[in-house]
Amino acid sequence: MNFQQRLQSLWTLASRPFCPPLLATASQMQMAVLPCLGFTLLLWSQVSGAQGQEFQFGPCQVKGVVPQKLWEAFWAVKDTTQAQDNITSARLLQQEVLQNVSQENEMFSIRDSAHRRFLLFRRAFKQLDVEAALTKALGEVDILLTWMQKFYKL
Repeated sequence: MNFQQRLQSLWTLASRPFCPPLLATASQMQMAVLPCLGFTLLLWSQVSGAQGQEFQFGPCQVKGVVPQKLWEAFWAVKDTTQAQDNITSARLLQQEVLQNVSQENEMFSIRDSAHRRFLLFRRAFKQLDVEAALTKALGEVDILLTWMQKFYKL
């Protein structure tokens, strides 16, 4: 199975309901974040022909990152996802959230800063229904990718 086929099968799975009605509780919001994060990590690790680049974000380490291929795959998914996003007044991840984070202060104040930023993200996320939140989260991955390229110089 090539990369495009994997991406298509993931997109098909992502469009299906992922949470049975019996589990429709407050924890459903927390469960909604995992498919988006998993999808992003899968994209990083499954790009064919990837060589040399390495990305580490906390305990997650992905080798073989090819930014151009990652961006191409992301834009294909984003175009489809944004067509479904009809809530334009809300953003989960603001561009300035990931600015001014340097490796020098990574060991010290980044934990507190990241926690505050996560709380802002979570507050915005909880105000949306699950499907809208997933659509919006996937549609905003470009902000994260841009930050990764700057921070890790990919």
